[in-house]
Amino acid sequence: MKIYFLGVCGTAMGNAALLARAAGHEVSGSDTGVYPPMSTVLAAAGITLHEGYDPVRLERLAPDLVVVGNALSRGNPEVEWLLDTRALRFTSLPALLHDIVLSVRKNIVVCGTHGKTTTTALAAFLLRENGRDPGFLIGGVPIDPPVGNHLGAAPDPFVIEGDEYDSAFFDKRSKFIHYAPHVAVLNNLEFDHADIFRDLADVQRTFAHLTRIVPRNGWVVLNGDDDNLRALGPLPWTRVVRVGVGAENDVRIENFTEDPQGARFTLSWSGRHWGEVRWDLAGGFNARNAAMAATAAALALGGPECVSLAPLARFRGVKRRQEKLVAGPGLTVIEDFGHHPTALAETLTSLRQRHPGALLTAVFEPRSNTARTKTLQAGFMRALALADEVFIGAVNRADKLQADERFDVEAVLAHLEVQGVSAASGATNAEVLEKLVAATLGAAAGVAGRPRVVIFFSNGSFDGIIAAYAAKTA
Repeated sequence: MKIYFLGVCGTAMGNAALLARAAGHEVSGSDTGVYPPMSTVLAAAGITLHEGYDPVRLERLAPDLVVVGNALSRGNPEVEWLLDTRALRFTSLPALLHDIVLSVRKNIVVCGTHGKTTTTALAAFLLRENGRDPGFLIGGVPIDPPVGNHLGAAPDPFVIEGDEYDSAFFDKRSKFIHYAPHVAVLNNLEFDHADIFRDLADVQRTFAHLTRIVPRNGWVVLNGDDDNLRALGPLPWTRVVRVGVGAENDVRIENFTEDPQGARFTLSWSGRHWGEVRWDLAGGFNARNAAMAATAAALALGGPECVSLAPLARFRGVKRRQEKLVAGPGLTVIEDFGHHPTALAETLTSLRQRHPGALLTAVFEPRSNTARTKTLQAGFMRALALADEVFIGAVNRADKLQADERFDVEAVLAHLEVQGVSAASGATNAEVLEKLVAATLGAAAGVAGRPRVVIFFSNGSFDGIIAAYAAKTA
């Protein structure tokens, strides 16, 4: 089949295009930003890329199916041509994945407000390290496994990141509804994506819909410590394994400790010791990600005896998830994809354990569709107060928001100052960079003996200031 991807260079779209190519389809696509690294990977796989959107070209190519990414909407020239003419079949990315891959596989679908990418990578990594050839589709850029997509062997599980965001402009269901879960991993549940969900109950509703399509011979792996997930009820139509630190959980995370040398914890299953983990990943949240991933892998294979936890010591994580860019005696620079208050708070708490006595500097870009509004502002205030010093970037697309709904940088700065946290911002991200560099170099010259840890939180590019800061201060 000839498949054309509209918006092909996005991370999810590009990885899905590679899966379609591996499955034997003829693949091409268009995008406005055809540039490395994704363009290089796609071209190397034999995928033809077209710069820009051109209905005349699309008509001439005459693919059997057009896949419309969820970043595209009405007004796009190729979208409008598809709707005007109805000349070609079109579908969403999640629906395509179901039809060409997931409908015939035993799928592990990893869901949750936080940790989806890392947990998906962990599950795929553990399956591979335990001698299987799983398929997988990871929404970020993993270090382990070494690629973000792989078709794998048909008898082995397929691991996919189950996003609750909508599927396409014409399909407002959550992506994960398409993914035919055999094992549904529910890592956590909080209110986010205020642009498509009304409130917490609305988010819980879509997660409940997901559990309804888990077969009776399947499993729900549930964070048993999460009140918002427990509120979903007993789920009597399928089997449930609860994971957490509480005594009521089936799989328990025990004896977690963290210090500058790393993190350590043990896992037990139904009261029996499963294994001990010593690794470099930060925080109790990553210990939970590991426990959820390992439990899902074990259930897909037949039980805890089928999965050794020893390989976790070698797991190196995912790019832009607490990724160290600079690691020197006086300065550590970390990049993180964090864009929700809980994620910021847990990461900052972990950094206190990893870097005792350091000056902890948080640099936050209000960028996501929810973070750039006031919806979670109170939570961001509490989270950022865990740092010693805070720099807040420019609110992304601030001109598209009314003043009374926009993230109020000045109010957050004032709150942090009252809490004893040094706080600053800039009219542009470039100005934030200048202030941050000046503070860093000034502190390096004037404050001896106290190292600085700088962590950048953004789900976007932060206008390039992260790499620029690392280059100027390394």
